[in-house]
Amino acid sequence: MLELLADELKGARVLDLFAGSGADGLEAVSRGAKFADFVENGPGALHALKANVAALRETKRCRIYKRDAIPFSEALKKDAYDIAFADPPYASKKLDRVLDHWKATHFAEILILEHKNDRTIVAAIKKQYDFEGDTRVTILRAKKKPAREAAG
Repeated sequence: MLELLADELKGARVLDLFAGSGADGLEAVSRGAKFADFVENGPGALHALKANVAALRETKRCRIYKRDAIPFSEALKKDAYDIAFADPPYASKKLDRVLDHWKATHFAEILILEHKNDRTIVAAIKKQYDFEGDTRVTILRAKKKPAREAAG
């Protein structure tokens, strides 16, 4: 999936919400992201995440926040990150909260959501990809405001 964003990953500031083992953020770092911040509060997932970051020797480009992803994301301001991943539990309403805050602030230029394939995401600029089973990935982009023309 990240090969679709290869050019945008180079030098990107990446956020991995509900990070789990950190696969998305670590792949982004391996593809040239400047750094990745991981937000996870599950003990088992945190253990795996820390082990994966250490095994890949990426401790200087990765920060791990042992926090709930919802308050963390809801505190973010516009353009805090270039790319953000969110893979909340499918049966929860956490995806709605992350999406609502992103629509209000655009805390990342690109938001990549992993969710159940029966879920409809309403947004102006998006691409969706279905995978085996019940998984869908939706990529959202913040609208860029047109540059003002210089007065002549």
